[in-house]
Amino acid sequence: MKVEIYSDIACPWCYVGKSRFERALAAFPGAASVEVVYRPFQLDPSAPGQPLPHRKVLADKYGPQATAMDERITQLGAAEGLTFDFDTVIENNSLLAHRLLRFVLDTYGPEAQVRLKGGLLASHFGEGLDIGDRGQLTDAAVAVGLDRDPIVAFLDGDDLHDEVAAEIDEARQRGITAVPTFVFEGKWAIQGGQETSTFLRVLEQVAKETGAAVTGAAVTGSDGDACSDGACEVPHTGVTTGN
Repeated sequence: MKVEIYSDIACPWCYVGKSRFERALAAFPGAASVEVVYRPFQLDPSAPGQPLPHRKVLADKYGPQATAMDERITQLGAAEGLTFDFDTVIENNSLLAHRLLRFVLDTYGPEAQVRLKGGLLASHFGEGLDIGDRGQLTDAAVAVGLDRDPIVAFLDGDDLHDEVAAEIDEARQRGITAVPTFVFEGKWAIQGGQETSTFLRVLEQVAKETGAAVTGAAVTGSDGDACSDGACEVPHTGVTTGN
């Protein structure tokens, strides 16, 4: 079974969703046959390529409700064993990090990509990692066991820029407007940081299905350009329910 996860490093719900999905996968009897691949998505492709404090960026977007939004995701994260320290979070354009994730997928394989994705999310939300800084991205890759020299050489160039940009465009053309979105076997998708029990149920159903649509999988979205109710969404409405 192949699971493609559309996700943005800048999305807090993607961190929560990753944790819940991986707990479901650990409880799934067929886990050894599941290949997980992360696909790029940008909530804000126009974000300036410079580091900015998260608190300021969110306050400029949402005003007084920004603090409550951070508090809610911090509490939810704590229940998952995840650290969100929004006082130290640095916002930046995520394209460079997505290019690195694609390079690692192509060079080292899906398992290495999953490790890097986890490291980037943990460091971005808990340790102040600037996802637009080449040096910090290199250190994050080395921290999850990847070789420094190939990472440095890749980040010094422009390789995979067009390919990753095309992937992001393709995701939007497929109707994906919010992340995380989990696509199973290229046919069925659920959106948002669902409960672990939901992910497990979908894994079990997809393992049995041979063409019928997945049933019982809740699809949760959000309203507007926000991160609430399990997903972070760009300024377009709609949910993904399959191809």
